[in-house]
Amino acid sequence: MKTKLIDCLRPLMLGAVMLSSTAHAAVQTLDKIVAIVDNDVVMQSQLDQRVHEVQQTIAKRGGAVPPTSVLDQQVLERLIVENLQLQIGERSGIRITDEELNQAIGTIAQRNNMSLEQFRAALAHDGLSFNDAREQVRREMIISRVRQRRVAERIQVSEQEVKNFLASDLGKMQLSEEYRLANILVPTPESANSTTIQAAARQAGEIYQQLKQGADFAQLAIARSGSETALEGGEMGWRKAAQLPPPFDRMLSSMAVGDVTEPVRTPGGFIILKLQEKRGGQTQLRDEVHVRHILIKPSEIRSEAETKVLAQRLYDRIQAGADFAELAKSFSEDPGSALNGGDLNWIDPNALVPEFREVMANAPQGQVSKPFQTQYGWHVLEVLGRRATDSTAQAREQQAMNVLRNRKYDEELQSWLRQIRDEAYVEIKLPGADQAAQ
Repeated sequence: MKTKLIDCLRPLMLGAVMLSSTAHAAVQTLDKIVAIVDNDVVMQSQLDQRVHEVQQTIAKRGGAVPPTSVLDQQVLERLIVENLQLQIGERSGIRITDEELNQAIGTIAQRNNMSLEQFRAALAHDGLSFNDAREQVRREMIISRVRQRRVAERIQVSEQEVKNFLASDLGKMQLSEEYRLANILVPTPESANSTTIQAAARQAGEIYQQLKQGADFAQLAIARSGSETALEGGEMGWRKAAQLPPPFDRMLSSMAVGDVTEPVRTPGGFIILKLQEKRGGQTQLRDEVHVRHILIKPSEIRSEAETKVLAQRLYDRIQAGADFAELAKSFSEDPGSALNGGDLNWIDPNALVPEFREVMANAPQGQVSKPFQTQYGWHVLEVLGRRATDSTAQAREQQAMNVLRNRKYDEELQSWLRQIRDEAYVEIKLPGADQAAQ
């Protein structure tokens, strides 16, 4: 299904000073600060632009757009947390090169089945400039890398945890149904007293009753949820039951599409889930491809153009009868496969970058592909075989490892986001909002 541009690109517009041109040629500052965030600020122009984008998204989904005052609060909180992560990225020296950025933009265009020029035109149609889109993607990439460093890298899953998981009922359910979920979170602070917890429980109960009476889940999520996915209507994407903390894993198995759970207390607050879709439930065969390749990388002494020429020469030599494996041993700059004649052995296509995967999928078995480029350099490849195979014990262990890491990541991410928000100095200057300084 084509990805909507409005979902791919959530603009993070930099604040700017705007001048009015009145009849008297008076100069007025229209922009203003709506929040001070540690060493940076959030501007009214940023807030207005993001609110506009959220309103467009909601309208395209066919939902009723909440009042701007409600969206202002939710969007400003999102911008504050994003700003904190970008500041962490700046202090950590995280940089996105133009090459990486161009690659990401190209991938987004491909996922929407567009050329780069068509992508530019589609952005313009949605009211976005290409430069603004590039800047937004750059910021999203920085935030992703910050999270990888601060959250993902400190998550550890032991071999014993994997074994216990595979032996458990939930582990055995891993090849069962998947669920597309949305959530509403009524958060509670880590040090919340009983009064605060009871108030949150009442609020969650009120939301649940509204849902039972037919209220729109996405609209309530946008207006009242404290989850990071609130502005997306609480959308969480697809989850296995095993990826969900108890008791949700058991509750979902007996729910019908469209049902919502009663509020459940979690470390982060009270959560309500909506089951939006189901899929799977049967053992899946996995496609594998036996492939070998030669990789040539540009360097300080070899330009991009020279690298392409060398790859073409190697391709021509193979076409003329030269031995692929010998050329791979002599020229390939992939240290993991060069000594094996470029052989990657049997591999899951999903483990490969999109450009390599696409060429491999279209290459007839036994024929060498023409040179093509990925983020790693220039390749030629040859498909040696294709097969469908059941998941091996090793694959099942890796799958269990991924499930456990994802579960821990989701929990750790929410905890870390609350932590950096609580520890930051934040002064909100949005009219009508409570002033806060931490």
